[in-house]
Amino acid sequence: MSSRLWLLIGFLLLLTGIRFWLSASLELSPDESYHYQWAQHPDVSYYRNGPGIALAILAGTSLFGPTEFGVRFLSPLLGFGTSLLVYLLGRKLAREKVAFWSVVVLNLLPLLNVESVHLTVDSLSIFCWLAALYLFWMAIERSPRFSIFWAAAGVVVGLGFLCKYENALELVSILLFLLVVPKYRGELRRPNFYILLACFAPFLVPSVLWNLQHAWLGLDQWTSQALLNAFFTIRFSRLVESFSLQLAFYSPLLLIGLLIALFGSIRKAFQNSKICLLLTFSWPVLLLYVILSLHQVSDPAWTAPAFVGLGILATHYWLQIASQRALISGLCLAALILSALQASLAMNPNLVRTIGIPLPYDRDANSGTKGWRTIAEAIDRFRADFENRLGTKVFLIGNEYQTSSMLSFYLKDKRSAGPGHPPVYIPESQDIQNEYSFWPRYDEFVEADPSSQRDTTFTEEAGVNPFIDRTALYITDRSEASPPQNIQSAFTRWELVAVYELTRKDRPLHQVRIFACYQYQTLPL
Repeated sequence: MSSRLWLLIGFLLLLTGIRFWLSASLELSPDESYHYQWAQHPDVSYYRNGPGIALAILAGTSLFGPTEFGVRFLSPLLGFGTSLLVYLLGRKLAREKVAFWSVVVLNLLPLLNVESVHLTVDSLSIFCWLAALYLFWMAIERSPRFSIFWAAAGVVVGLGFLCKYENALELVSILLFLLVVPKYRGELRRPNFYILLACFAPFLVPSVLWNLQHAWLGLDQWTSQALLNAFFTIRFSRLVESFSLQLAFYSPLLLIGLLIALFGSIRKAFQNSKICLLLTFSWPVLLLYVILSLHQVSDPAWTAPAFVGLGILATHYWLQIASQRALISGLCLAALILSALQASLAMNPNLVRTIGIPLPYDRDANSGTKGWRTIAEAIDRFRADFENRLGTKVFLIGNEYQTSSMLSFYLKDKRSAGPGHPPVYIPESQDIQNEYSFWPRYDEFVEADPSSQRDTTFTEEAGVNPFIDRTALYITDRSEASPPQNIQSAFTRWELVAVYELTRKDRPLHQVRIFACYQYQTLPL
């Protein structure tokens, strides 16, 4: 192995060790705690995504317990694996120097560092996307002969689909590549491509089964009414806002460099199948992101699979230019330094505060992940004291799924009203909002005990609601003067009973309000 490869391996091992340490020391994000709740409710699929993230968290917590490290155990490993795939692909498509610097650039991107510490659907999606891209090229290299890599690529696209449905776009990229490159167009007349599709097909089954069980609710965003509403809600200001998020999460100079390489390589793609490969695995994702961003401000991580592969092309593009112009070489170095600083701040914004810069928490993207262990401890103590004074047990309702999930993870006394019930509910609603809508709820009626003589039985429902007349604590991290109307209407009366102010470094971080809601009666019809 070359000295450059040894240096790269040492860099990745050191970085992976730091990421493991951070994964154990940082509190969970709201999405991580929400997906941890998914892992506590195993299912063939879920409302917005497949079971991949739940299975990944379940694997980690089975090994290391319900801790931050257990939840995130796979994330640093996925980051390491993604880096190795970029190196292997860069060496295949270009040369070893391009592969080396592609991995360096990848690991200096703020977004990719976050995804290599926090376990999200995007952590899994990026790894599967790169793995399928690499396997597809291995298959193409052996064309027109059949190789096992065609089947392997289909399987890995399917695994990515189970993590994030958007990974199915790789099938579009593969088809587009085969159509655009004359040399490989003949694959559409051979069984190889169709074997790939056949190997992908079984991974559709979990989603289809879930939708069959739930009246195809997973497709509600694709109904004609939803598409019509989307058409009339086009706003270019949302596209601008989405792009500003991209600048923050990818670092401005690196993102501009990626986009210049993207457009600057289009002409060469018609003569070079390797460049065409990287472009066809980028354009469908980026184009769809632009379309979605015209309707709503989109998650910047959505474009990560496209930019990770495109990073190899951009590295090759800029290395060629930098070797001829010293100014460009200096700009590339400045871009790497700026991105490294942004990546460090993305993981630990307190670095700014330690040097005396007063960064408010409302401008800190990580503030939502901090302080929840302390808040949960305070709520545990308050609930115990309140129940002693009330003389009965209460149940908890969070203002939204993020609050409910964070409290469900960090509360010491994780009470459950029954099998499958979450420790903290969300407010009842007739609308399908998220996975909480499919788990047991406090507004549900259950089959009545034949020996029960309770007068709360609804003859139309042939059941009872066990929460009738019970008291709840409604917990919100917003500055609400009162609970929302659906909470007020479902309870006889309510009152504000506690306000907790959490500060860090003498600056306000969170304010949590607790409302006592008495005698639940269900929402009036």
